[in-house]
Amino acid sequence: MYFLVQANIYLDPDHYKVFDALDELGIEYEVVNIKPTDTEIAMKANRKDVFVYGSVTMARLAKQYKDWFPGSFYGGNHLYEVYAHYYGSHLLNDEIKIGKLTDDLVWQKGEKKFIKPYKEAKIFTGKVFEKEEWEDFIIEALAHPKLSITKDSEIQISKPKTTIKEARVWIVGGQIIDAGYYKFNGDFAFEASVAAEGMAFAKEMISLFNLEEAFVMDICLTSDGWKIVEINCINSSGFYTNTDVKSIIKALYLYFLNR
Repeated sequence: MYFLVQANIYLDPDHYKVFDALDELGIEYEVVNIKPTDTEIAMKANRKDVFVYGSVTMARLAKQYKDWFPGSFYGGNHLYEVYAHYYGSHLLNDEIKIGKLTDDLVWQKGEKKFIKPYKEAKIFTGKVFEKEEWEDFIIEALAHPKLSITKDSEIQISKPKTTIKEARVWIVGGQIIDAGYYKFNGDFAFEASVAAEGMAFAKEMISLFNLEEAFVMDICLTSDGWKIVEINCINSSGFYTNTDVKSIIKALYLYFLNR
């Protein structure tokens, strides 16, 4: 299998790990540059056994190449409206609203809302907003020429929830390949490995709905137990300091090699 990897245009400090892993494993790959305005991917190699890794833009563009396998898993079951049907109350935010960036939102006095992108996950970072902060953000975002945000960009809105710790779980072929924490809140003690209860929860969720042949699930511990924060497309999911990138790349390569 051939890996098509986007150059590190976002200066992600952990992006280099994918190249180190590919080199160590002796897997063929090609580096491409992708701009937000591109409409196609310029690959030099004449290959069909292609797996893409990079930005959301790259993952989206790769979907048009129907003869690439596995290509990109962008869209489809990754949409909240699809996986929420299976995961239901196991989701951290099981009641959300989908709208557009410039929709008029109703705010109660002192209310806060958690707002994040819906489909284009990387156009801005989801966070808790107050009314004035959100309105200022819209003005600044639309005025910024380097951001791919438009007035019609879709957003996901929900009530803010408190999490104790959050972890990213990498899944290939229905099996957990790697898992690691990326956030601890409050005074909760640091843990090097994801708690057994968290791993068991992730496995249970995979048995409920194995969303894709390869995908990423972010989970968290709350006062009500473990929940799913969100589902991410593996073709555009970022690595963290403790991510075992080599194991993930190896699992992807071996799983799709003879399929």
